[in-house]
Amino acid sequence: MKSVVITGASTGIGYACSKLLLTRGFRVFGSVRKSEDAERLRGELGTSFTPLLFDVTDEAAVKSAAQEVRAALDGEALAGLVNNAGIAVAGPLTELPIAQFRHQIEVNVVGPVIATQAFAPLLGADPAMRGERGRIVMISSVAGRNGNPLLAPYSTSKHAVEGLSESLRRELMLFGIDVIIVAPGAVKTPIWAKAEEIDLAPYQASPFFPALQKIRSFMLHLAKTGLPAETIAERVVAALTAPAPKVRDEIAPDPLRQWIGRALPKRMVDRIIAKRLGLLPATKP
Repeated sequence: MKSVVITGASTGIGYACSKLLLTRGFRVFGSVRKSEDAERLRGELGTSFTPLLFDVTDEAAVKSAAQEVRAALDGEALAGLVNNAGIAVAGPLTELPIAQFRHQIEVNVVGPVIATQAFAPLLGADPAMRGERGRIVMISSVAGRNGNPLLAPYSTSKHAVEGLSESLRRELMLFGIDVIIVAPGAVKTPIWAKAEEIDLAPYQASPFFPALQKIRSFMLHLAKTGLPAETIAERVVAALTAPAPKVRDEIAPDPLRQWIGRALPKRMVDRIIAKRLGLLPATKP
């Protein structure tokens, strides 16, 4: 039985990937941050699912989980690592508390590095592992190639994931370990539904406040109208199992809009977005 590790398995894309891989005969190790989520997933997903209790920013906890997985593999190579865990931080960059920006980067960029370092030996970087070398799937975003105002921390993190993945893919050729990016557009996941919890009170006196209210409403809209997480899971499983997967697989609800946004001159796109959010400077009488 092939085995896969998925970070951030409690909800959304990670949960959908776990369910689909289990139906395809895989054993899944899925990370969660809360013991109650671990118990819930055990009950919902069955005996072929093993919860791993760690936060991706906790290096010691991730290494301990990797040892647990190594023992369960009993010498067989891990078939895949899906670096999925992530958050989205919103706010005007010139006013955002640096601690919030750091947290965004720690979870979305440093977290995948910690997980990759811990599990790469099991994927085949350790020559003692038996069987076919595994693959790493990095969950990026269309924001990995676009920069949205008031979501700069999230866009920055996903741009970083793109560069990280490109470099890592070329490094791990040494061991026969492939690295594939799956870059979704808006997905119906809690990452956007949590927009309602964003506290805008610190920005009430900010000139960005009206635009922030629009961004929060837009994020809540995405939570209802985005792609089903199951659609992304299908692409992740393909990335793990296809004989010759693409190095980057982008899936957007409206691919034509994504193409137009990249084809138009940047200054034109800037003005379109700014007009929608009310970020154009007031005209003088």
